Amino acid sequence: MSDVIEIHDVVKQRYGAIASGTAGSCCGGNNCGCDVQLYESALLEELPADVTSISLGCGDPVTIAGLHAGETVLDLGSGGGIDCFLAARQVGENGYVIGVDMTPAMLDKANTNKLKMGVQNVEFRRGQIEALPVQDNTIDVVMSNCVINLSPYKQSVFSEAYRVLKVGGRIVVSDIVTEGDFSAELQADTAKWAECVTGAIDVEAYTGFMRQAGFSNIQVVDKSSAEGIVELKAGMPRVYSARITAEKV
Repeated sequence: MSDVIEIHDVVKQRYGAIASGTAGSCCGGNNCGCDVQLYESALLEELPADVTSISLGCGDPVTIAGLHAGETVLDLGSGGGIDCFLAARQVGENGYVIGVDMTPAMLDKANTNKLKMGVQNVEFRRGQIEALPVQDNTIDVVMSNCVINLSPYKQSVFSEAYRVLKVGGRIVVSDIVTEGDFSAELQADTAKWAECVTGAIDVEAYTGFMRQAGFSNIQVVDKSSAEGIVELKAGMPRVYSARITAEKV
């Protein structure tokens, strides 16, 4: 349990520093290629720089989510709010978007951005993605962008996502996954864990956790090298950015 608490604390400290502008703004540290284009340019039109400059994801879950007007969306680890604001446009005034994040500085940043943009259908809640502050069976779409890899309890994350989804709901994630496993020594490096690297697990184990939680029709939609998103070094397994979808039936 102490290891879990340490991981949460290190992650919270890192992303709090990013939100306050005292740390680098990408997962892999100062040497990674933060110029990777994760979103179509048209999606980012009219979003203020305070939103787009704090995008810490590894992909674009919103585009493949196929959101519909009136849906309720939950974003796990919402950070500065970019995916929430993109989703809010698509679900419209009759839809609703909830972002959950455990880092107070990120929540402050997201709420500041919300006020600047005058967005009415987005709410940010403080909480951990392993114990979501969301009622059962109330969400149409769960999404997440490069966050679940940071959790020491990934099975709990997927169980919670399944709990809050309505029957017929779906989960859409962009995340860092591997082919093979990191060594125990690398997994114990909490700094690398907080950089979206050594908390990543083999894609088969990842989808296995989703299956154990109850999800069906699990699909790895696409998978591309994570080079330029996280800092990769010799001796690591192959590391990918993947977009994965599943359903609660």
